[in-house]
Formats: sequence, structure tokens, C-alpha cells
Amino acid sequence: MVKGPGLYSDIGKKARDLLYKDHQSDHKFTVTTYTSNGVAITSTGIKKGELLLADVTTELKNKNITTKVKVDTNSNNWLHYYLILMNMKLFTTFTVDEPAPGLKTIFSFIAPDQRSGKVELQYHHEYAGISTSIGLTAKPIVNFSGVVGNNCVSVGTHLSFDTANGNFTKLNAGLNFTHSDLVASLTLNDKGDTLNASYYHIVSPLTNTAVGAELTHSFSINENSLTIGTQHSLDPLTRVKARLNNYGRASALIQHEWRPKSLFTISGEVDTRAIEKSAKVGLALALKL
Repeated sequence: MVKGPGLYSDIGKKARDLLYKDHQSDHKFTVTTYTSNGVAITSTGIKKGELLLADVTTELKNKNITTKVKVDTNSNNWLHYYLILMNMKLFTTFTVDEPAPGLKTIFSFIAPDQRSGKVELQYHHEYAGISTSIGLTAKPIVNFSGVVGNNCVSVGTHLSFDTANGNFTKLNAGLNFTHSDLVASLTLNDKGDTLNASYYHIVSPLTNTAVGAELTHSFSINENSLTIGTQHSLDPLTRVKARLNNYGRASALIQHEWRPKSLFTISGEVDTRAIEKSAKVGLALALKL
């Protein structure tokens, strides 16, 4: 892909990843294995209270074509296998990477939902990034997002139009500024009701130390939400992250790469105003064999 402003979804992504990625209060186990012909098989299990979620993803890459099939199941009682079968879903995605320079084509659908089919086109240019998708139904939802600019400054918009009722379901706009060691962004979402500002700053590249913040203001209810966070690498294989919001909820995690691309993560969250009642601990183990 050529360098450029990226896609609209990249606006504010650095700050979002620092503040929210890998923080969790559930138990998650992921194993990825590779066959001799290059097929990657990933099995994931997540326990959310009494609910058990599980999926198996098979991914095959052949030149510039990637085929991904995911079987997704869930049950509130793992002993009832018939419930798992009844709730089974099949997610299928075909991705053609660069049939032309900078272009990516994605076709996806979910079985047995006949209305879930969707085609998406992504185009990366040195001065623009465009993504558009349309549902494969009689009256589809049409999505369009576009960004213009360069590696330093970019502006963009994200629109979603429901042809069934003739209404826009999304009208978003964003601005992104990138420097050598910082990224700042400003977005207007929810049809102009929500203003979001985020900031990401690299303090020390040697220790992967960075700080970030996200401020959200809702005009309709006149409410602000502020989250600040930081990350730091204790050594090349171990990093820690922490965050705190204005409601008093504090989260922290430690993540260790005990073998190449295999991660063990312990995370926790508490409400500082009621620590004894609100403590949550999450565990995540990701293995690549």
C-alpha cells in the first residue's frame, strides 16, 4: 500500500489503542496453528460471567487473495451442546488485495442471515483514502468514508445512508494531525451531537513510553467524559498500561510476550469510589504455534 492519510477509521486510532486495547475483565484464550500448506486456524474462547463464547477461524492466503471463514457459537451453559448448534453463525470474508495499485476489495456475508452480504472497496492514495460499502439487499445500507490530506494533516467524513427509509444514519467528520512524536485528532459524530478530541504523544521511543487522552462532549445532555492513559515497556518483552477516567474508573494491565507472538495479559479495573465492590480481573492468553 502507498503511504498517505489512511482511512477514516485511522483518525484517532493511536489514542484509542493506547487507552482501550487489551483492557478487559473477561477470561480469553486464543490458539493459532499453521498447517503445512499455509492455512492458519485460530480457536478462541471467552468466558463472560455465565456466558461462554467460542469461535474457530480458518484463514487461507493465496497470492493476493485471502479467504477467512469463522464459525461463531455462544451458550449460557457449555453442557448444552444443542444450544451451541442452534446459535452457530458462519462468517465468511473474501479479500482481494491490490487487484490494482492501492485498491482492496472485500466481500463478506454471515450464514444463515441472507441479508448480511456486503461488498466493500478500499482505495489508498498518496493524498486520499476512500472506503465504500453496500449491502447486498433490495434496499441496502450504503456507507462511504473519505479522507484527503497527507502524512501530516488530513480531513475526512463518514456517511451511512439507509435506502429503505431514505435517511442518513451516520454523519461524521474528522480532522487528524500527525507529527513525528504526536497525533492529535478531532471528530464530530452522532449527526453533530458528539465532539471527540484525542491526543497521543510518544515520550520515549526506546522504552515505548507514550501518553494519551480522549475528551468527549455530548451537546444534547451537556456532559463531558475524559479518559487519560499511559504505556511503558519494562523490557523488550513486557509492557504495562494504565488509564483513568473522570468517573473514577481506573484500569491497568501487564502484558508479557513469553514466546514470539504469544502473549499473556493480566488486566484489572476498579471504581475508585467503591473499590471493595467493583474490582474486576481479566486474563488473556494468546498462543501462536
